[in-house]
Amino acid sequence: MFPVLRSRSFNATTRISLHPAYPLAAPRPVAEIPGGPPEPVASTPARRGGCLRTLRRMMSLALVGWFAGVASPATAATAPKSTKTQKAAPKKPAKTTPAPAPARTSISKNPYIGAIAIDADTGRVLAEDKADAQGYPASMLKLMDLFLVLEKMQRSEMALQDQVTVSARAAKTGGSQVWLAEKEVFSVEDLLFALMIQSANDAAVALAEKAAGSTEAFVVLMNQKARALGMTQTSFQSVHGLPPSAGQQPDRTTARDFAMLCRELVLKHPETLRYTSTRERDFRAAIPDKKVIMRTHNHLLAQVQGCDGLKTGYFANAGFSIAATATRKGQRVIAIVLGSSDRKVRDAKAAEFIQRGFTALAGPAAPAKANPTPPPSRSP
Repeated sequence: MFPVLRSRSFNATTRISLHPAYPLAAPRPVAEIPGGPPEPVASTPARRGGCLRTLRRMMSLALVGWFAGVASPATAATAPKSTKTQKAAPKKPAKTTPAPAPARTSISKNPYIGAIAIDADTGRVLAEDKADAQGYPASMLKLMDLFLVLEKMQRSEMALQDQVTVSARAAKTGGSQVWLAEKEVFSVEDLLFALMIQSANDAAVALAEKAAGSTEAFVVLMNQKARALGMTQTSFQSVHGLPPSAGQQPDRTTARDFAMLCRELVLKHPETLRYTSTRERDFRAAIPDKKVIMRTHNHLLAQVQGCDGLKTGYFANAGFSIAATATRKGQRVIAIVLGSSDRKVRDAKAAEFIQRGFTALAGPAAPAKANPTPPPSRSP
């Protein structure tokens, strides 16, 4: 509020200025006032004080209103415009019907794609069901890795205590593994246990590179051996059995073909069972903070009488597979279950085929005599 100048006396000719920037208009001459000058009013201190207070209030209110009307448009015209722009409220996305889930691409079946049981000594088929249907072996194919490494050792081209330096490629291999680090060094024997117990994909790559120089060269050896064994419906594309990458074909086999491979392993390389029957073993045991306790994925070792191998396999599109073997009373049965949609079903069917195999080896059982049906009673 601007100050109002006090005046000791007030009459029609008095000029009052409240602010130098906004002077009042000059007073009109007395002669121009209609009706002549006002009657003189007796001046007393009380009267003068009241008049002045009233006048100050009226003039202050008038000037405030006038100033607001004059100054506000100017202020609005000269005030800088804000450069900030208000962001529009984000639009809520329209409700849409969720897209249907992609169709399942797994080739697994319930109870399996195919299964077979054979006599390990003769190769005779003891039981089978769709044994020539193709499926994906997944990690079961590591038995071919083992076969080729054992063959090289048999020819003195490799030894159990040979040292294997882990490559960058092996160290980067995913899936089931023992977490090999680039430039770590392990014996062939340690890596074979990792291959069979832990189903270590990084160990598979390291062994393949040691045995053939590269994984590509090792895959060539795998397919050559498959043809030599008569596995005509089998093709290998990897050394570990992982799902194929973009543009790559999956590994394929049948229950019948894989039974041939397992029979060759246990007959020609009985040391195979040393690796496949081990349920638990430490890897990198000398370094406690990096030690890996490897545990087998083959539950039949603890569930089926005489079971001492061989290998399981799984990934989502392939389903659950197993190559199993057991020995009883000097006889050995090999059973393959390929591409089951459930692990427990796979294990149950493998145990069933092993039992069917031993039952077949024991010879046909004498048919049980049926109890004679009692004659119908006659009513008295």
